[in-house]
Amino acid sequence: MPPPLKLGMVGGGRDAFIGAVHRRAASLDSRFVLVAGALSSNPDKALASARDLGLPRAYPTWKHMLEAERARPVGDAPESRIDAVSIVTPNHEHHPVARAFTEAGLHVICDKPLCLDSAQADDLVRAVDRAGTVFAVTYNYTGYPLVKQARAMVRRGDLGPIRKVVVEYNQGWLATALERSGQKQADWRTDPARSGAGGAIGDIGSHAENLLHAITGLHVRAVCADLARFIAGRRLDDDANVLLRLAPAAGAAPDAEPRGVLIASQVEVGHENDLRIRIHGERASLDWRQEDPDSLWFRPLDGPASLLRRGHPYLHEDAAQASRLPPGHPEAFIEAFANVYAAAADAIVALRAATPLAAPDFPTVRDGARGIRFIEAVVRSADSDAKWTSVE
Repeated sequence: MPPPLKLGMVGGGRDAFIGAVHRRAASLDSRFVLVAGALSSNPDKALASARDLGLPRAYPTWKHMLEAERARPVGDAPESRIDAVSIVTPNHEHHPVARAFTEAGLHVICDKPLCLDSAQADDLVRAVDRAGTVFAVTYNYTGYPLVKQARAMVRRGDLGPIRKVVVEYNQGWLATALERSGQKQADWRTDPARSGAGGAIGDIGSHAENLLHAITGLHVRAVCADLARFIAGRRLDDDANVLLRLAPAAGAAPDAEPRGVLIASQVEVGHENDLRIRIHGERASLDWRQEDPDSLWFRPLDGPASLLRRGHPYLHEDAAQASRLPPGHPEAFIEAFANVYAAAADAIVALRAATPLAAPDFPTVRDGARGIRFIEAVVRSADSDAKWTSVE
């Protein structure tokens, strides 16, 4: 095991939920050690948050951090510069921070969605291509072992050609006007200036789209969308229902065009984080739920349904490598996040050794850009009288 990579963080200070998740995930496998941070857009809060965590290198702003870290020597010594930065700010700050650190030759692990719009997304793709750095987007649900098992089974042909995919992300936490109470997460996620063009479709619908693509290899060709705002005065959608036309992955046989349904709602009272996906092929189907992540149902056309469980030797090696505990000891959200971080660390180490990985096992900047185009297409479709709106 190589020594831990040095990590900096932008955002994620006091009262920030997702920052704490990223810190735990990054440290779980000792692949990263957090040494630096600019943890808030408020300089005083940024420094106080760093003191809370005992960070050896605390900065009032991300620009101060970038300038100071660039001045440090490259290497494994404790005083050398950070290897990567984790960006856990609200969405509107992703692009400028990610671009600046990428151009400085530092690796980036960025929370989703990638940025505010496709122009920013394309700019980040070009910046990463020029720099040749690692850029991971934390669509963390791709890190679950049985998501990797489902992906392996689809690639192996266990389901036959895919006909239909139904993916849902059901939440109820915004069923009231929570943003008017001053709740931090609700406040910025319902603000177009900080969140982007999509509300529920951007926040959790982007997870659903990414999960569909990660497992099946299919991408969304066109959408027919209905967005709603059930809370009076809310500026972004809180409920999304989308019909999908799916283009097969490159190299797939020219079968009938697959179809899909995507639901993303944050006003479904009683639901917590109910992300689920059903994949239907010509010969079999798969069914997985994030709230029961250690179970994967396989239903063949000509045999009994079977339940696959995490941690068993009959699973694909990708699923086995993503698992840490024996069967019956639940692995969940933090561990899935940690798998994204560990895969990013593998890619960074390989790049440093001049042996870059051919196919990194994490969502890349291009996955993030595809997600932004999907969000924009859904919003255009919902605002249009046309039945279908192209994603291209």
